Parts: sequence; C-alpha cells; structure tokens
Amino acid sequence: MLDTKTILIVDDDVELSDGLRAVLERQGFRVIQARDGHQGKQAVYAQRPDLVILDMMMPRMGGYPVLEHFKDKADAPPIIMITANEGSRHKAYAEYLGVIDYIRKPFAMERLLEAVERGLRGPNAETPPETT
Repeated sequence: MLDTKTILIVDDDVELSDGLRAVLERQGFRVIQARDGHQGKQAVYAQRPDLVILDMMMPRMGGYPVLEHFKDKADAPPIIMITANEGSRHKAYAEYLGVIDYIRKPFAMERLLEAVERGLRGPNAETPPETT
C-alpha cells in the first residue's frame, strides 16, 4: 500500500511500546520503534515517519530534548507526548515546544487513536479537551 502512514513510537517501556505497536498495526499503520530520544531523532531523519508518539521520561535522552530539537524545523512530523507526569508546567512546556497532544498515562487506547488520527489529518484539526 502506497498510502500506509508510518508512526514512530519512542518509549523505553518495551511492554507499552510493543502493545501500542500491535494496536496501531491492527489499524493499518506501519510502526517503527526507538527506545530513547537519541534513537528517536535518528529514526525521524532516517525513516521520515508521518507521526511520532514520544515518551517524556527515558534514559539517555528524554522527550523534551527531542521536542526542543524539532521545535523550529518545518519538516518535523507531528508529535504526541505520552507521560506519567502529572505536572501542568510539563504539559505547558510540551505544548510550547509544539506537541499536537499531551496524554497522561495510563490512558484509554481510544484516546490515543483519536490523537493519532487528528495528528495525521494536519495542524488545523480540532483538539478535544484532555482526559486522564
């Protein structure tokens, strides 16, 4: 399929990442994975994903340095941040850095799938209120 969208999951939690991969592949997406921010940045340049799901807290390089790196890059893919962090300052900073959505763990898979669909539709898609 030429129209298959590619999603990059950047998360050090293997169980969560593999679960997300299985769900997204069942939805028809091509999924690639990275275990930290360094690998995630490399994968963005090498694979050119259509969307990135990025964890905030990871060893070696977390999500914020990745967001900071891509903040002003015109060709950066849309990024959804997922995190167990409850701080509102963290959410505000992630939004300042350009995330299209900020989802707190644990989350309903439907919530993530809605964010993915919205992210793939483009920057003018409406964002629903956050749910926890």
